[in-house]
Amino acid sequence: MKEAISVLDIFKIGIGPSSSHTLGPWRAAQQFLQLLKKNHSLSEVISVRIILYGALAKTGKGHGTDIAVQLGLSGEDPVTCDTSGIDRKINAILRTKKMLLNGVHEVSFDPTEDIRFLVSISLPYHPNALAFLAELKNNKQVAQTWYSVGGGFVEKENEQTVTKQSMPFRFPFDNAAEILRWCNIAEMSISGIVMSNEFCWRPGQETRQSLLNIWQVMKDCMFRGCHSRGVLPGGLQVKRRASDLQKRLVGDKTFEDYETWKEAIKQGGNDFKYTLDWVSCFALAVNEENAAFGRVVTAPTNGSAGVIPAVLQYHCVFGDDTNEDTVIKFLLTASAIGAAFKKGATISAAMGGCQAEIGVSSAMAAAGLTEVLGGSVDQVLMAAEIAMEHHLGLTCDPVAGLVQVPCIERNAMGAIKAIMASQLALKSSPGDAKISLDHVIKTMWNTALDMNDKYKETADGGLAVAIPIGLVEC
Repeated sequence: MKEAISVLDIFKIGIGPSSSHTLGPWRAAQQFLQLLKKNHSLSEVISVRIILYGALAKTGKGHGTDIAVQLGLSGEDPVTCDTSGIDRKINAILRTKKMLLNGVHEVSFDPTEDIRFLVSISLPYHPNALAFLAELKNNKQVAQTWYSVGGGFVEKENEQTVTKQSMPFRFPFDNAAEILRWCNIAEMSISGIVMSNEFCWRPGQETRQSLLNIWQVMKDCMFRGCHSRGVLPGGLQVKRRASDLQKRLVGDKTFEDYETWKEAIKQGGNDFKYTLDWVSCFALAVNEENAAFGRVVTAPTNGSAGVIPAVLQYHCVFGDDTNEDTVIKFLLTASAIGAAFKKGATISAAMGGCQAEIGVSSAMAAAGLTEVLGGSVDQVLMAAEIAMEHHLGLTCDPVAGLVQVPCIERNAMGAIKAIMASQLALKSSPGDAKISLDHVIKTMWNTALDMNDKYKETADGGLAVAIPIGLVEC
């Protein structure tokens, strides 16, 4: 039976700045709490230690991994956590050298001593590994290792195959060829077969509402990012630009809510330069929020969280006939492409470089846009292929280990490429294409395997070492 990946697995609500380094470790910490509660009692725990390995250790500070594991062990959830209180909670743990496990049981915990960054040790299964060790009152210890495998997905050591879900999907698929086959047999769109599969998990109305909630979080993030000024945390002194760009586009107007803002944007017209500026603004806004530990949607990662919202917002603002069904079709279609990349390659930058993040998100966005613009299934798959083809080999080289330079701008570039890929596919005959989506997925994976590790989210190569960082306080 094929691995089952839901649209709600691909799109997750969480906290920035990284799905692999923040959201994944956060979820692992929550699962460790559940393990302790199931097999023991939190009241038995005296202390907890965390070990970060390999790529997770090398950029853990810049990506907020240390913050994420503390919040997870404290009982906070990334979907509901008050983002304005994160600094206060983390500073309190550091000051008191105490942590409330799951918010109820106090244990000794000194972040400077009890979180270890083993940058020189990488575990064989995946570069993003972390281990938790709890000491109990009866002199027993509980230890467990997790792997953060990209997009907020986590796998417990020795249970990787067990944790992969298998469901009796009506239309099971692992690749683009199988997607096309099912669409042809059922005479359905890609969004149609994905929605049919989702019935295995929940009623259709529940899936619809969940996706609309995903879109609401994306809209809130864009609106918030376009109205937030200042400098991003981390020490690089990167200035937020989305707010200034918006001001140049709409002047000194103020907006109380998203809908008023959206209508004001529409009133500005739809010439190429104006549209291009707004797509860039939407994408920058999301990833500036992501870099500031804001609430975003993993799509399929946090580092690439701005691409899909920017392209969908572009269509909702400048396109015709947009409604709730449009949004749902877009996200369902995009998720199918994301699932195909996860199964056939990777969505982890630590495994595949930035092609696994921006490249995959651009392919997903191109596919979603093409479907809602009326493209055929072949054209949808072609759009995804074009978008990824022109991201092959893209390295992940975050300066100072922060998801800021070059990550924020790359989301704008990925969004523009997605729109271009969609337009090319809609004006082309897929039968004339020389490369299929499955070919490009396989090529992406082979490229990932050949890529030097210093270009895979380690901050050991590329732009990360091209500028002097000695004065940066991270």
